[in-house]
This record gives sequence, structure tokens and C-alpha cells, in this order.
Amino acid sequence: MQPALLLDLVVGGLITGGLYALVALGLNLQYGLMRVLNVAHGEFLMLGGYLTYTLHTSWGVNPLLTVLVTGPAAFGAGLGLHRLLYARVLEAGESAEALEARSLLLSFGLLFVLQNAALLLWSADLRGYSYLAVPLRFLGAVFPANRVLAAAVALFLSVAFYLFLKRSLAGKAIRALMQDPEGAQLVGVDLRRTHARCFGVGVAMATVAGSLVSMLFELTPFIGLPYTVTALVVVILGGLGNLLGSLVAALILGLVETFSVHLAASDIRLIASYAVLSLILILKPSGLLGR
Repeated sequence: MQPALLLDLVVGGLITGGLYALVALGLNLQYGLMRVLNVAHGEFLMLGGYLTYTLHTSWGVNPLLTVLVTGPAAFGAGLGLHRLLYARVLEAGESAEALEARSLLLSFGLLFVLQNAALLLWSADLRGYSYLAVPLRFLGAVFPANRVLAAAVALFLSVAFYLFLKRSLAGKAIRALMQDPEGAQLVGVDLRRTHARCFGVGVAMATVAGSLVSMLFELTPFIGLPYTVTALVVVILGGLGNLLGSLVAALILGLVETFSVHLAASDIRLIASYAVLSLILILKPSGLLGR
């Protein structure tokens, strides 16, 4: 394999993995902390893409600057949804299995509501725009500028959030709740407030990822579910509740998909992803960095 082609595949895989990381971190935060299995996670990505599309095409707002609108708006919407749908389920004090089942049913309903709302607002037609669609050349390889920029922003936000969890007092409270909810509450961590904020942050991450995805691909009301499935694969692959594991797993998954598509065909992408997931779970059932 020529060095330029190898570089192209590696960078392409890291670009894909960077976007996967941002999507999966939000889901891992919700699922790892609250055991809320939010299968509507990808629909927030879809809404973020449509909001960026509307702001850019109707008002001329730079797509990157739209994250200053979509992110906070999604955080507020996440707080509202948590209070409306999930707070009572979480306060019921049921087992993790019962909580996962109830949250799954709620999320399925939310998925169809958001999909049909997008259909009413934007119709089923493909929507898209062109932004920074210029080539970048490096060591003989060519990369689309918009993909490189989107991946750089996604990786920056993912790493920044991971450092926030590691070093800030609020981040330590979240990690404490993940490891030992009862012990965290005994030392003064507000369970209800932390759950609401984490759910809002998870929704905001998916929405911001959607803003970045809109720079690269055309939008339909049904693009969310494949990203939800990919995020679940990343969460399981990296380890439930392990955010560093999600980062590592997302990059590995991006590389696997990119190389498999090049070596075989585009149809092999999902097969390769699930093959890697199965292999890791056989060798290490808790995930790459799971405990």
C-alpha cells in the first residue's frame, strides 16, 4: 500500500471516529450514569443538523457559529425532557434492568415524535448546503477541508469534556455517581440535579454533532437511527460508563470502517464493526477500558 493512500485511510478513519466520539460520549453519559437507554439520541443529531441548515441557508449564519445556538438550546431542551419524561422513572428507585426497559419505551416514543416533527417542518426531501468543500493536500494525500474541520472540532469538544470530568469538582461528582450513587449522595452530591444536567449535556453533544454532520452530508428525518446504533456499539466497545473508553473505541471503529470499505466494499462496513465488537466482547466482556 502506498504511503499517501495509507495516510489518506488513517486520517479518514480518525475523522470518522472523531464524529463518532462526540455522539457516543453523550449517550455514554446518559446510559453510564442514569441507565437511561436513549434510542432517540440520534434524532437530536438530526435536529441539530436541520437547525444548522436553516440558520445557514435562511440567515447566512456560519455553520460553525450555529453550535453557539444549537448547543445551549439543546441543553435547555434536554433539561425539559428529563423533567417531563425521565425524572419520575429515575425517582421510582427501580432496578437497573427495569429502568433500562422503561427508558427504552419512552425513548422509542420520543424517536417517532421527533422524526415526524422533522417531516412536518422540513419534509422528506434531501436538504444540504456546501461549506468549505475545498481539498487540503498533505504528503500526497487529499482531504476535504470541511471533514477535517468538523473532526477537529468534534475531537476538541470530546477531549475538553473528558478533561472537565477528570479535573473539575462537578466532573468528579458525576464520576462518583457513576461509580457509587449511594456513597456520592452521602457526601452531598445532588442526584436529581446532576442527572438532569448530564441528560441535557448528552442531548447538547448529539445536537452539536448534528451541526457538524450537516457540513458533510445531506439531511433527512431518518439519519438519526444509524448514529444511535453506532453510538451504542462505541459505548459497549469502550466500556459502559467509561468515557475515555468511548473516545478510544470511536477512533478504532472509525479506522476499522474506513479500511474495511477500502479493502472490500461499502456494504462490509457494518459487518466489520459488529465483528470487532463481537471479538472484543469475547476477549473482554466489560469492554476495552471497562471495569
